Amino acid sequence: MPETPLLEIKAIDAFYGDFQALFGVSLSIAPRQVVAVIGANGAGKSTLLKSIAGLMQPHRGEILFEGNLTAGAPAFDVLRRGIALVPEGRRLFPSLTVEENLLIGGQSGRPGPWTLARVYELFPVLAERRNLPAPALSGGQQQMAAIGRALMANPSLLLCDEISLGLAPIVVRDIYARLPQIMAEGLSLIIVEQDIAQALRASSHVYCLQEGRIALQGSANQLSRESISAAYFGV
Repeated sequence: MPETPLLEIKAIDAFYGDFQALFGVSLSIAPRQVVAVIGANGAGKSTLLKSIAGLMQPHRGEILFEGNLTAGAPAFDVLRRGIALVPEGRRLFPSLTVEENLLIGGQSGRPGPWTLARVYELFPVLAERRNLPAPALSGGQQQMAAIGRALMANPSLLLCDEISLGLAPIVVRDIYARLPQIMAEGLSLIIVEQDIAQALRASSHVYCLQEGRIALQGSANQLSRESISAAYFGV
C-alpha cells in the first residue's frame, strides 16, 4: 500500500493580479522525502513555494498537508502546522543579530528537536558569529542562518528556495552536505533550484516547471539529461 503523502497539491492556479503564474500544478511529497523543483527564471518555482507556505492563495485547486486543507490559511497558521520556508534571498532581519534572527524562527512554539544548540551544532560558524548583525555575515553564512531560522520552527516540511543563488560552488557544496543531518530528524524537503545537477544529486524525485506548468516529473535517477533539458527550456 503506497505511503500517504505528507503534502499533496491538486491542480492549483495562482495569479499576480491579472497575470497567471501557475496553471493546474499538481505535486506530492512523502514523509522523509526530498523533492526538487527545477526550471528557468519565471517558471513559477517561487510562486509554488509561496502558495504552499500560505504567502499566496491559489485561485483554484487544493493544497493538503497531513490530509488537511491549507489553501486559504494564513502563513502563520501554515507555519504552526509544520511548513517552514527558507525564502529566496535569505530575507534576514538586518537590524538583528544572528542569534536574534534564529530565535524569531522559534516563535511558533512547535515542539521538536531543533534548538539554538542544535542549529549551532549544524552550522558552527553561526555560533562563532551569534552576536554580529546579520549583514556582517557572508552570503553563505546568511544562507545558513536562514536555514537555521526555518529549522527553529521545527517543521515537518522544509521549503528551500534557491539555496545556491549567488553563492560560490564550494559554499553550495558545504550547505548541501548538511542536508543528511537535517533529514535525519525525519523532515521532508522541497528544494527549488536552477542548478540541475545539484537538484538531481540531492533529491529522489524531480518536477520541472516550464511557464507555470509541470513539463516533466520523475525519479531523479531515471530522468535523462535530454528529457530534462527539453522540459527546462521548452524545446
